[in-house]
Amino acid sequence: MQTRKTGIRAQQADRTRDNILKAAVQVFSREGFAGGRVEQISSLAKSNDRMIYYYFGNKEKLFISVLEHIYASFNQAEAGLQLDLANPEQAVRALVAFIWDYYVQHPEFVTLLATENLHQGEHARKSQNLKALSGEAVGVLRPIIDAGQAKGLFRDDIDITHAYLMIASLCYFYNSNRHTLSSFLAVDLADPKAKADWLAFISDLVLRGLRR
Repeated sequence: MQTRKTGIRAQQADRTRDNILKAAVQVFSREGFAGGRVEQISSLAKSNDRMIYYYFGNKEKLFISVLEHIYASFNQAEAGLQLDLANPEQAVRALVAFIWDYYVQHPEFVTLLATENLHQGEHARKSQNLKALSGEAVGVLRPIIDAGQAKGLFRDDIDITHAYLMIASLCYFYNSNRHTLSSFLAVDLADPKAKADWLAFISDLVLRGLRR
């Protein structure tokens, strides 16, 4: 009977921690690190401030956990991709489309990364897990590049980090600067056709960068 109680308490603790983390994602993505307050997070999580300090230690450690959480969620979604390595060029297109769609569907991911860059990566450097998480993300691209090189389709001198940066930047910049660029260029970059056209353009651009 004691074991069952312990199990129920553990489940409740996990739910409380998850609710706090999800609430923190919303608050920090809306208010930034400096503007996001612990009491806002605990209220949204239907918890209390004491629980935040109990599970995460302080506001900074909670923000670091948020960064780790959004990267882990991205990796988990990416790991579900069914990439056809027999057709490396199509696999590249599928990966570019996934990253693009993820940024479009998860604006909080883009916003939180922008917030952390405003802090010059101060919190990311304190994470014990982000390096491993970034390795997982880049690792999805490596077998595609290897397959393309084996078939003689892709250049032999490709730097995997450069290739990943090319894809990530082409997907990220459009979304992170969509509002200002829409005004500056007098084009509605939120329009579905504009987004579809950009995805087609960057998919071709990435493949041109990888091909022999």
